[in-house]
Amino acid sequence: MPLLVSNYSWQQTKTAVFLSLPLRGVCVRDADVFCTENYLKVNFPPFLFEAFLYAPIDDASSKAKIGNDTIVFTLYKKEAVMWETLSMSGGRNLENIFLGKLKEDCIPAPRSVGNIKINFTPRVFPTALRESKVAEEEEWLHKQAEARKAMNTDIPEFCDLKEDEKNPEWLKEKGNKLFATEDYLAAINAYNLAIRLNNKIPLLYLNRAACHLKLKNLHKAIEDSSKALELLTPHVADNANARMKAHVRRGTAFCQLELYVEGLQDYEAALKIDPANKIVQNDAEKIRNIIQGTELKSYDFK
Repeated sequence: MPLLVSNYSWQQTKTAVFLSLPLRGVCVRDADVFCTENYLKVNFPPFLFEAFLYAPIDDASSKAKIGNDTIVFTLYKKEAVMWETLSMSGGRNLENIFLGKLKEDCIPAPRSVGNIKINFTPRVFPTALRESKVAEEEEWLHKQAEARKAMNTDIPEFCDLKEDEKNPEWLKEKGNKLFATEDYLAAINAYNLAIRLNNKIPLLYLNRAACHLKLKNLHKAIEDSSKALELLTPHVADNANARMKAHVRRGTAFCQLELYVEGLQDYEAALKIDPANKIVQNDAEKIRNIIQGTELKSYDFK
């Protein structure tokens, strides 16, 4: 028979509920969490916790963190009001929550025999059908969804960080703002922390490469651009712009190291992705002239 967990604690703001559920030995592998907008259940044998929530939550954006013998839930309210209690006594009205049994006098008569025609809306991609890479597009979308889940929040020094500071996307935006103010070292620190939390997001490496270029850390810029290109696969329209930037940044670093042949290869790869880009065209022509000895090597590649 399961042991019902009752020694939980909770706090709230007008927009969110914070629930701390102590479970000795709990781990991600063995804990079963089920959540709807009105119901929350945690099954970690022999422990069981369930609550019929006082008011609806946004179950899509709510989240849970498992570790240190505790599950910490952040539940975002659909309506910004203070709750009188966490859950309704008596399990609330199950018929309302689970769309339970209908009253007998509301049951419609059986339908007559007939045919139903179903039309499915096709998945729309930004590529023309004759050039479509549907399989690659689907693989890219799946890869990005998996990357967003690949969180590493069990690093000891992260325990004192706020929840926002443990979000790689939040850290990426912070790094972008610091880059815009030319605080490149601080931006690198933000990207470093985001990469430690999730090393599967290509834009983190791409943006850090831009910082290294500004600071003339050229070998690191090459390394980060190469890592971004490694993650930006398969090659689809959705990641074309990021791939073009990665090639340009790596090519720029090569040129600043006076490795012009390698730099030209990256610029030509960028032009294959974006043939109409005038800036890249001009820089590629400058590199060709340097290689041929008709251009000074002091050209400032952006």
